Amino acid sequence: MQKITIAQLPAHAGEQVKIGAWLSNKRSSGKIAFLQLRDGTGFVQGVVVKAEVGEEVFAQAKALTQETSLYITGEVKEDTRSSFGYELAVIGIEVIHEAVDFPITPKEHGTEFLMDNRHLWLRSRKQHAIMKIRNEIIRATYEFFNENGFVKVDPPILTGSAPEGTSELFATKYFEEDAYLSQSGQLYMEAAAMALGKVFSFGPTFRAEKSKTRRHLIEFWMIEPEMAFTEHHESLEVQEQFVAHVIQSVLKNCPLELERLERDTTKLEKIKAPFPRISYDDAIKFLNDNGFDDISWGDDFGAPHETAIAESYDMPVFITNYPIGIKPFYMQPHPERDDVVLCADLIAPEGYGEIIGGSERIHDFDLLKKRIEEHKLDEEAYKWYLELSKYGAVPHSGFGLGLERTVAWISGAEHVRETIPFPRLLNRLYP
Repeated sequence: MQKITIAQLPAHAGEQVKIGAWLSNKRSSGKIAFLQLRDGTGFVQGVVVKAEVGEEVFAQAKALTQETSLYITGEVKEDTRSSFGYELAVIGIEVIHEAVDFPITPKEHGTEFLMDNRHLWLRSRKQHAIMKIRNEIIRATYEFFNENGFVKVDPPILTGSAPEGTSELFATKYFEEDAYLSQSGQLYMEAAAMALGKVFSFGPTFRAEKSKTRRHLIEFWMIEPEMAFTEHHESLEVQEQFVAHVIQSVLKNCPLELERLERDTTKLEKIKAPFPRISYDDAIKFLNDNGFDDISWGDDFGAPHETAIAESYDMPVFITNYPIGIKPFYMQPHPERDDVVLCADLIAPEGYGEIIGGSERIHDFDLLKKRIEEHKLDEEAYKWYLELSKYGAVPHSGFGLGLERTVAWISGAEHVRETIPFPRLLNRLYP
């Protein structure tokens, strides 16, 4: 008998098959037992009918405990009542390992309890669905950049300098030198772009930011493209095409997961390029006109401000041209103004906040050197970065997309802690 996965069941309708699975839940009566089975590829119901399998197998099915591992044999049958569309008419059960007193039961549990048991919580239907959507976003990311001529480059995680200063970095010793866990691979990606034209990285980044909001993690993953010979407006087009591609890929390839999460997909189906744009100046005016007296020109936006702006659109919205004083040293000044830079943040709808930050980068050596001095950064540590604008400088732009915030938005997750397998939070380093 062929051993297959749950995901392969639809191709074997009417056949007898064998699957390896865990029992996630069960219910039974005097004559029939329903086994909720999972194997990592999906979920399926196994139906055990006493009259068809006999007393011994039926008694075995009724005695099964949650998360016991099994080999199940049965016939694949269509089931129009389930979203999966198939069920397994069980004829045989082989217990691999009996699980006793699995701590996460079908009842309600508190968040801290679930986080303490994150290694087991991942097995639940909701967490499974979020991880599958995360995986699809990753797959679609590689697809988009590979199809558009980008080269994958891996920047270092240990660095001797920081793109945005060292106030929110984790410091460590690198033998006799001071080093930091990377908060961004951007500067190294700029160097790679000068060699390879269009590049992207995809890796972990770290922010020693003492924040407990639903949008923040200490360790998270970033997608960071950099493009030579590319101006800011051209970068915005790449950003919106990338996000639209990811959305459409999830809608196409994760319908069961979105349904399991009860995600309103009509909101996602609207997401198509181009995205609306609003200047920082107009955003401040909009907020002030709508009762936000706590913000004025020169301030950065908080979560309530971003949410208010996003609620005026049913699409992601770019906020462009922020004040130079609240942005990093490497951003290119606006050609017609000396108080703002050529940058944009992409704000996701439904209160999920900023998912992309990007800008055109300074490529003038003297200006870049001046900015480094103004930000009181160690010029020696940035010597290599300055040399990028010394030897064949060109206009170039890039951006960074935060994976977990994007997963949260697309999946409808309430908190980013559910969008990464093992979240690192201000008060959590376990498990």
